[in-house]
Amino acid sequence: MKLSTIFQSFDWTLFRRVLRLLQPYKKWFAATSSLAIALAILSPLRPYLVQKTVDNNIITPDLAGLQTMAILLLIVLILETLCEYLFIYSSNWLGQSVVKDLRIRMYKHIINLRLRYFDTTPIGTSTTRTINDVEAINDIFSAGLIDIIADVLSILVVLGFMFYTDWRLALVCLASLPFFIYCTYLFKEGIKKSFTEVRTQVARMNAFLQEHISGMSIVQIFAAEEREKNRFAAINKAQTDANIKSIWYYSVFFPVVEIILASALGTMVWYGANQVLGGTTTLGTLIAFILYLNMVFRPLRMLADRFNTLQMGMVAAERVFALLDRHEFIDDKGTLSPKSVKGNIRFEKVWFAYNEVDWVLKGISFHLEAGKTLAIVGATGAGKSSIINILNRFYEIQQGTISIDDVNIKDYTLNSLRANIGLVLQDVFLFSGSIYDNISLRNPNISREAVQQAAKMVGADTFIEKLPNSYDYQVMERGATLSMGQRQLISFIRALVYNPSILILDEATASIDTETEQLIQEATEKMVENRTAIIIAHRLSTIRNADYIMVMDKGEIVEMGNHESLIQEANGFYRKLYEMQFGKIEIV
Repeated sequence: MKLSTIFQSFDWTLFRRVLRLLQPYKKWFAATSSLAIALAILSPLRPYLVQKTVDNNIITPDLAGLQTMAILLLIVLILETLCEYLFIYSSNWLGQSVVKDLRIRMYKHIINLRLRYFDTTPIGTSTTRTINDVEAINDIFSAGLIDIIADVLSILVVLGFMFYTDWRLALVCLASLPFFIYCTYLFKEGIKKSFTEVRTQVARMNAFLQEHISGMSIVQIFAAEEREKNRFAAINKAQTDANIKSIWYYSVFFPVVEIILASALGTMVWYGANQVLGGTTTLGTLIAFILYLNMVFRPLRMLADRFNTLQMGMVAAERVFALLDRHEFIDDKGTLSPKSVKGNIRFEKVWFAYNEVDWVLKGISFHLEAGKTLAIVGATGAGKSSIINILNRFYEIQQGTISIDDVNIKDYTLNSLRANIGLVLQDVFLFSGSIYDNISLRNPNISREAVQQAAKMVGADTFIEKLPNSYDYQVMERGATLSMGQRQLISFIRALVYNPSILILDEATASIDTETEQLIQEATEKMVENRTAIIIAHRLSTIRNADYIMVMDKGEIVEMGNHESLIQEANGFYRKLYEMQFGKIEIV
């Protein structure tokens, strides 16, 4: 295979983009490269000094000269050791610094992506990109690029010393080099494919484990342990097979390299010994060439592995940059950033679809005055939660306008818009950490006193005070050590301490017991005072006091009014829903 073909297959555009990651550390890179040059010069000095020592101070005994050469060798060895230490430390420091910056950049990018990305991308895949693939990019600098530079420089300098000392003996040493290069190329291409497969299988395994550990309760509820175990075993076997294949390439390549090195050494010793006996070369030269030969083949042997490390880093970089190039962001071009809004909400002929094809909302129009409460009811899939998603701009609408205080929500900055909307979801997510941290989300502007006051307001301080360490009680992942009702109350406190102008409750009482529902109902009545509120509920008993009730069906508004007016409609949707929950009613 021609060298030009190898270089053509290398993605130089991607490589230049990777090198730009070094921009903040140019001086470190220059210093590390200088150390590589110093090592390339110092390494072949030792065989050269050995040659001179043997020829000038041992064959012809010269004790004083021998002592001088021994001191010189010691000095060169100390300098080489010091440079190697600094080189290894600086190259690894450089790689870790790049990785640190890149991980921060990746995380910042991911947390700003629109929700559509998370709807279609497994969590384990994003985790693999942020951890495994970024770490592989670290290898480009700590064990790939700089080491390749150092090895190539070392080989060139050693070859220079060899040809300068005895060009005939140098040619004999390099007679097996073409075969070695061919074997190295085969190894590089094979290991590249196997490493790519290993990366793919690691991402697949991470995604499977992330998903199934998070949903372990469902697996156990439906007694699916055996089936999922078999699925994991298949994924694990594929990953193991990919690793074993890469191991096989190594197990073949390194013995072949040893055979080539041994044959080159044997040929060189046979030819060199004849030259020594014939008086055309010296014993010191022969000894030096034995050392030179190892200095050439050792980095050559490692170069194949270095190139594979570089290639794997490039594959990982391609995946990382592909994620960084995904500009799936909600446009944040608004300029208005009020600390609070009145909460006057208006939808005008709003059409929305998650996949640009199937309309979830069809021409929705309604007006909710500031300080009023709107309840939204309807069957599953009617579009209730979609209204919440587009009001918060988690997704963009295709047609129509949404305004708050007669200002298009796109004219507000995203942070300002969402800061003025408090959202309480049915599926409460709690992070690992204290209850206080979960409520304040580590916002330094929210004091412990404010959290305690909000807890008393919603009636949650009673159960929190009974917990070990009270507000410092450590919540396990996803709040597993708390009941559903307790988690829901914490989410109420979280919404309340941020003092939003608009409060949204999305099925907030759908999965809790009657006693907690009553507590939350009382808290809701306090929270909606002087606020615009939108309540999505399945339990119609919780919304009887709403100013407006909007009934939705298949993405459209079919009824709108208060409880008393809607219940009067003999064949109305709301009345049918009410009768399904509470039985037949008589209208007097």
